[in-house]
Amino acid sequence: MSSSACTYSDDDQRMIRMQEGDASAFDELVSLWQGPLFGFFLRNTRDEHLSEDLVQETLLRLYRHCWDYLPKGLFKGFLFRIARNLIIDHSRRTTHDVLLRSVRSHARGREGEEFDMLQLVPENAVSPFDRAMEREIALAVRELLHELPEEQRQTFLLHHYQSLTLSEVADAMQTSLPTAKSRLRLVKEKLRHLLVCRGFTDETIFENDSS
Repeated sequence: MSSSACTYSDDDQRMIRMQEGDASAFDELVSLWQGPLFGFFLRNTRDEHLSEDLVQETLLRLYRHCWDYLPKGLFKGFLFRIARNLIIDHSRRTTHDVLLRSVRSHARGREGEEFDMLQLVPENAVSPFDRAMEREIALAVRELLHELPEEQRQTFLLHHYQSLTLSEVADAMQTSLPTAKSRLRLVKEKLRHLLVCRGFTDETIFENDSS
């Protein structure tokens, strides 16, 4: 028993503790994941208040459905599947799809900082020209992402911004690993093509992308 427990991730262990009635385990999960969840919802809805509400609902559902979780090291996929389903539910309840809101308004966080939509230029690109180029590409990608099909967009967001592995993305999207890989490859190819069509050089696009 103890040997298998050693293979559990930290989040797996927290979920096990929560299933055993340890309230502090849920508090730890809230502290760790409310920030990433807020960023995920904000990138999708462009609405801070709505994002806050969706974070709370996600965490509430996590608590209510903790017994559905099997500790297999796929906590991120489990959590963001709940979050993604909430986005879909909200879209169905509203007359305007929250995933297609104006992309020209800047998404801002709690401290007022602007979220970078992509790390598209090298980290050592610190010249004013490079910084301006990074902002220009980020704005273009922000617009282009919202022109893509939902499944492709969500795959990209979960993998690049929430740092989910492709296995976790597949779990969150309730699909197979090959499908998740195919969607990610397709969305990268589409974005690259569309950015080149907008006049960006291929060298500046996804220069650090090794996947």
